[in-house]
Amino acid sequence: MQPDFDSEDVFDLLRNLDFKNLKSEFIPYQLQFRKPGKTSRGTMTQRNIWLLKVYEKDFPELAGYGEVAPLPGLSIETAAEIEDKLLDVCVGINRYAELLSGELERVPSVQFGLEQAMLDLKNNGDRILFPSKFTSGQELIRTNGLIWMGSPDYMIEQINEKMHLGFKCLKLKIGALDFEDEYRIIEQIRNVFGYQDLEIRLDANGAYNAEDALEILERLAPFEIHSIEQPIKAGNWDEMAGLCEASPIAIALDEECIGAISKEDKEEILDGITPAFIVLKPSLLGGFQQSEEWIELAEQRDINWWITSALESNLGLNAIAQWTFTKQNPMHQGLGTGQLFTNNFESPLYMEGENLMFDPAKRWKLHF
Repeated sequence: MQPDFDSEDVFDLLRNLDFKNLKSEFIPYQLQFRKPGKTSRGTMTQRNIWLLKVYEKDFPELAGYGEVAPLPGLSIETAAEIEDKLLDVCVGINRYAELLSGELERVPSVQFGLEQAMLDLKNNGDRILFPSKFTSGQELIRTNGLIWMGSPDYMIEQINEKMHLGFKCLKLKIGALDFEDEYRIIEQIRNVFGYQDLEIRLDANGAYNAEDALEILERLAPFEIHSIEQPIKAGNWDEMAGLCEASPIAIALDEECIGAISKEDKEEILDGITPAFIVLKPSLLGGFQQSEEWIELAEQRDINWWITSALESNLGLNAIAQWTFTKQNPMHQGLGTGQLFTNNFESPLYMEGENLMFDPAKRWKLHF
């Protein structure tokens, strides 16, 4: 079943908007995690985002919203740079065409927030950016179950919960525990669930050094792992290229892609490293247009890809999910993060087992 919206039109949609008298403002918001989220980079208990509101001066009740959601330690921009640029955007909002055509490249999260807000406004401020059989409630998006780092008992508890809910693909954050503990957890999973029943993805967030990474991957290979994201830190291109060539487990680039802005930058990474997969996070890459370019370049090189949210609220997740559906990628996508926060916005998004779904009868509640 094809989507109602042709995703190749994203560029044209954003470059052919026709608004004359716009106003804009932004609102800081702090998301609170239900449980601490632990990765090899540290533990998160809260998440700072900004909500960008755009509306026509004569129709303030009809507004488009976008989420600006950088991740400290990953995003190329700082919180201070974001606030400065958001002020510039609000002052110069009627220059949105220029802003969307390259002026915000160095602040990718702001670029993405403005893309969302303008597409939302274009579609009457109903949070429907890309109408499709997903937004009409007729079809769904399969997601992977995210397993956070923690004690072995906590990780097993999460795994059991996700399997009970019917997930067929799990993504395990690894690299913070002793490797032998993580090895035993994965071994325990495979003793119960064969690869035909469960796809296992790993995400190391650059936790391993280049000297140890290949040995670790070779030890994990008998468990028939689908892929591992970013086994070593970004920026070590020669070592990563060597790993991609020698690894018995397919390697996916994630952090490596962040900060690559020009087409030439992207081509250099893909040609220099030749990964099996790339992981696309629109909030960190600069939005729909930048992500579309990554997909085009990857597919030209027979590199596969999937799309992942980056701990946004339901507002940003909604935009990413709607765009993801238009891409019709049959793989499990990394979009099951809408239940992580105690003060998330009520939205039509909901999870049914591993499936992300959209209830068009449910209304948004943006409480800020």
